[in-house]
Amino acid sequence: MTQPQPAAAKITIDPSFTVGPVRRRTFGAFVEHLGRCVYTGIFEPGHPAADQDGFRKDVLELTRELGVTTVRYPGGNFVSGYRWEDGVGPVDQRPVRLDLAWHSTEPNTVGVDEFAKWSAKAGVELMMAVNLGTRGIQEALDLLEYCNIDGGTTRSEQRRANGAANGYGVTMWCLGNEMDGPWQIGHKNALEYGRLAADTARGMRMIDPGLELVACGSSSPAMPTFGEWERVVLTETYDLVDLISAHQYFEDTGDLQEHLAAAHKMEAFIHDLVSHIDHVRSARKSSRQVNISFDEWNVWHMSREASRVPTGKDWPVAPALLEDSYTVADAVVVGDLLVTLLRNTDRVHSASLAQLVNVIAPIMTEPGGRAWKQTTFHPFALTSRHASGTVLQLAVESPLASGGVTADFTALSAVATFDREKGEAALFAVNRLARQALTLDAAVGALGTVRVLEAVTYANKDAYWQASADDSTSVLPAGNATVKADDGRLTAELPAVSWSMIRLAVGS
Repeated sequence: MTQPQPAAAKITIDPSFTVGPVRRRTFGAFVEHLGRCVYTGIFEPGHPAADQDGFRKDVLELTRELGVTTVRYPGGNFVSGYRWEDGVGPVDQRPVRLDLAWHSTEPNTVGVDEFAKWSAKAGVELMMAVNLGTRGIQEALDLLEYCNIDGGTTRSEQRRANGAANGYGVTMWCLGNEMDGPWQIGHKNALEYGRLAADTARGMRMIDPGLELVACGSSSPAMPTFGEWERVVLTETYDLVDLISAHQYFEDTGDLQEHLAAAHKMEAFIHDLVSHIDHVRSARKSSRQVNISFDEWNVWHMSREASRVPTGKDWPVAPALLEDSYTVADAVVVGDLLVTLLRNTDRVHSASLAQLVNVIAPIMTEPGGRAWKQTTFHPFALTSRHASGTVLQLAVESPLASGGVTADFTALSAVATFDREKGEAALFAVNRLARQALTLDAAVGALGTVRVLEAVTYANKDAYWQASADDSTSVLPAGNATVKADDGRLTAELPAVSWSMIRLAVGS
């Protein structure tokens, strides 16, 4: 079959035009007590790779390689029925509970102290969520006291007795989770939740005024509550919170070109959410700016068998749930979603890939066995490793693409970062065309003298190739020999359905 001629795209990279800083919290992830994310994911005593605390060292190593900076814990839907006290103290005395969110049994073997210890080993910042579903203000204050007060109070001395002499210093706190969702235990209307979140925030700030608090946004832009929910919740909480959450997942329903429009939809959602935030700011005549915590995002094939939860009398411990096998196309979409988060760094101040291990995750494990990287691991790890300094505002000329539902989105999606101190720039570029290559012509003279340090592309002739425990290395990011830099111009060929990273040394 004759391949179509490549389409042409142009960009201009100029360090004078900036969006904002590269925020390390953009590269966050999410660990929920869901499926095998915790048990046989990060924690598996008796595994050959387990350390003295029961944490899998192979998963810790992969987490560091992935470049994760923050981890949101312990949910997610799970948190709306969670009693944090169940997960502290002697393990053999902890109660076993039903987890209504995922129709499972929670043994409470891992709780706050264990996860704080895991976070320290992984080198990540702990982002804690409080239960505003079945619980409320006092329980949130108790948890904050337990986590952050060094000593001298009942809860802090309880933590010290449990083995942690100093507080954990958790600064980021989520005020509940997806509280507009009817699937959420204790879900509320916007006014009920807004007032509860405001009262909880006031109390928490009386303990520590410097906390960074995240109010619940609507569970999805597709929710009928989206927009009005944000208006009402922020009217109640605007002067008390720093961020409002955004959640969005994408699924390949069989139309590859439509699947590749995912990041275009994310960008539209971000712009809509910004407009709702800024409407409240204007109405309140506030000088504060609330920004976005995009603390759940990923490809999630939620209509497939892997996402069906147990039912009836079956309440298993750590069942295999939401264990999607990701394709090369899924990885390109994940890379593009991360490009979009960076491109909106002026308003997206934090983000969490959902989730980290086994559950719609870049890292997979076998109980008692191997750990391996899914396709989605690679664009995330490389972007986290090499995006630094400042996000630049690009001028883009691109042909348009159309999927089955989404029309006229740009075929080229790109973002560039510039680190003046390191003397490096990085360009992350996605070809969203399902069947056609793109030629890229970039004007880079404004950066100064440039030299290509590294150019890699992630693509495959079979866009539906999947990694597995037996073969996770046949398709990896590979060198792109078409990338050339000369006389202020950078040229490259980007295959169909591809994610690329081009690193440049920049001189005066």
